[in-house]
Amino acid sequence: MHYSKKYRPLRLLILVIIALFLPAGAYGADTPERPLEKLTIAYSSVSGNMAPLWITHERGFFRKNGLDVQIVFIESGSTAVQSLTNKDVAFAQMAGAGVLQSRLRGSDVVMIAGFLNTLDYQLMVEKSITRPEQLKGKTMAVSRFGSSSDFATRYALEKFGLVPEKDVPILEIGSQPARFAALESGKIQAAMIAVPLTVRAKALGFHALADLQMLGLEYQHTGLVTTQALIKSRPDIVRNVMKAYVEGIHYYKTNRPESIAILAKYLKTNDSELLNEVYTDLGLTLTPQKPYPTLRGIDIMLRELAGRDAKAKTARPEEFVDLTFIKELDSSGYIDRLYKTQPVVAKRQEPPAAAPATPSAKAAVQPKAAPPPAKVATAKPTLAADAPSEGSQEYTVVPGDTLSHLAQRFYGDHYRWNKIFEANKATMKNPNFLFIGQKIFIPS
Repeated sequence: MHYSKKYRPLRLLILVIIALFLPAGAYGADTPERPLEKLTIAYSSVSGNMAPLWITHERGFFRKNGLDVQIVFIESGSTAVQSLTNKDVAFAQMAGAGVLQSRLRGSDVVMIAGFLNTLDYQLMVEKSITRPEQLKGKTMAVSRFGSSSDFATRYALEKFGLVPEKDVPILEIGSQPARFAALESGKIQAAMIAVPLTVRAKALGFHALADLQMLGLEYQHTGLVTTQALIKSRPDIVRNVMKAYVEGIHYYKTNRPESIAILAKYLKTNDSELLNEVYTDLGLTLTPQKPYPTLRGIDIMLRELAGRDAKAKTARPEEFVDLTFIKELDSSGYIDRLYKTQPVVAKRQEPPAAAPATPSAKAAVQPKAAPPPAKVATAKPTLAADAPSEGSQEYTVVPGDTLSHLAQRFYGDHYRWNKIFEANKATMKNPNFLFIGQKIFIPS
């Protein structure tokens, strides 16, 4: 007994040290773990645009960040917004048009991330149409007037110098499969079709006359939406959801076979050509590593809505987004560290991209307008001036490039496009036209 009392302080000290260094959970099943937060996330279409959600869910990034997520399919954007405002779901991955229209009517929905900041449509046409002017007198189809397919159709026609409905009749037909069926049957001669139906269209002999991403259109297509009420009451949940998504996007871009397997599951197809096109065109090319919504794209949509809704005329793009959580992750360096450990390797051989710039106040809409999107032609490439300014670097134009996009990429500011134009005036007569393969100089 005397021995036990003598060494009791030492024994207590040893027990305390053991307790401090034991890993969590080593005490056995009686130690409770922190329960996961249960929540539901909706997605509004069965298309490759929804891959960030599917992959984040399937690979366990929500659970890693303390969330027990159920994902549900809600077919239309308007119904998804209603589910958000009714608190049936906490988040929805959906197109931006529904968010803008709902918020203009007074709801508190906001977009907190942008996963597809352009339209992924290709203008598929019958074999006989090889030039834009041949669309005159032909019939095109959209899902409904005012929809994203309608916006894309009118945008492309206007860039071609054609007047929608006057030069080219436009029909309301319905969903993308319905438009594809009308094209296949010969009822229409052209329609906006998105991946993966573009693969089937090409196999049947149709071809792409225009690619919306090649026309440089910024448009808030697919993003992550929630309510301001949830942001105010549970910012911790919003923060964890955003972190999970960022990790899921990184996995998507750096694990091709596994990501394609998840796409196959949700798209319900084993067509390798189709799945590879979805992965390359949407996953590698269009899904941003830092999923900021596009303020300029929202402004374009508001201007288009202004013809039907007077409130859109005075609305500002910043009213429809909350960048708090993506900015936190970006400014902390967390996203950059993810890609430093495992870089994304694209299938296509393209010039190396500069590091994405953090959006700033300049990225918002300003009175100074950016240039119209570039039209990409197949003409013989022109050469840049022989005497670039000191510190300039040569750049080769690739599909999707516009001067405003290049200014954002190299300077972090869309509105410095004129700096590039001035440096290449000897060979670039019009800032609206770039050619694939064209060599230009980017001033330092």
